[in-house]
Amino acid sequence: MARLAGRRLLLAVPVLLTVSFAVFAVAEASPFDPVKAYAGTAGLTASQENLDQLRANLGVDEPFTTRWWNWLGSALTGDLGDSSVMRRPVADVIGERLGWSVLLAATAFALAIVLGTCLGVLAARRRGGWLDRLTTGAAYTLEAVPAFWLGLLAIWLFALELDTLPAGGLTDTASTTVTFGEVAEHLVLPATVLALTQLPWFFLYVRQGVADALDEDPVRGARARGLGERTVLLGHALRSGMLPVLTLIGSRIPELITGALLVETVFSWPGIAAATVEAATAVDFPLLAALTVLATAAVLLGNLLADLLYGLADPRVGFDG
Repeated sequence: MARLAGRRLLLAVPVLLTVSFAVFAVAEASPFDPVKAYAGTAGLTASQENLDQLRANLGVDEPFTTRWWNWLGSALTGDLGDSSVMRRPVADVIGERLGWSVLLAATAFALAIVLGTCLGVLAARRRGGWLDRLTTGAAYTLEAVPAFWLGLLAIWLFALELDTLPAGGLTDTASTTVTFGEVAEHLVLPATVLALTQLPWFFLYVRQGVADALDEDPVRGARARGLGERTVLLGHALRSGMLPVLTLIGSRIPELITGALLVETVFSWPGIAAATVEAATAVDFPLLAALTVLATAAVLLGNLLADLLYGLADPRVGFDG
């Protein structure tokens, strides 16, 4: 495990360097002017001399390779620079928002895995039955539904029509403090919507894996020895059928991040979505680079975690890959 983790971490270094360089290159080709975005309405009446001075102060008059190299050197010392659009240090912007994004993504991911596993096992147990047909049809339908559309539908139904859950935000508008109860209540809709966007994949993988395992000789032998159906299903078929799901966990991280950004925007969740959008439209080089590298690191860690879990679950695989 240590060797595998070490090799992956070493390989992650050039990947992160390439990603950060690509961010600055793409931002350089962007039609947006970071100086005008920083100046706001004042930039409409500012003189060219003032705009040039502001451009020099922000460092955007330098070649993008120089800006990238300066940013990289500062980032290696822990200084991620200052956000031109947020007017604050990048580390502070990420620090106050990252926790809420992690809470939303982790809750939704856990919910998707648990529900997908349970429904997949039940559907595989009675293949071709009414539950199997119903859940499989619903899973394929959810795969095609955009996350933002599902979020708007949830707001219309539960917040406007039924008035049972808040439409968005982190707390009630009249609240002056953040409490556990209010956060939990406001988390229900965005976490459920995000979970539903991930649920079909786990359901279909578990369903297929358990169904295939039920037809294998070891499971048939367990039944022939007189073991109970519950023991056969949970102790043999589910364990074998869950192996592909462990690999799926890592591969779904990019989609989870993308879905979380959309869901956060729809529900006004105070995560990193708003910062990402503002950084992209305002060509905020330091913030955009930090957020992109952070997302890339999350994907790499997710893939490493999936490989480690797979190796632990199936010792035959080992940790040599």
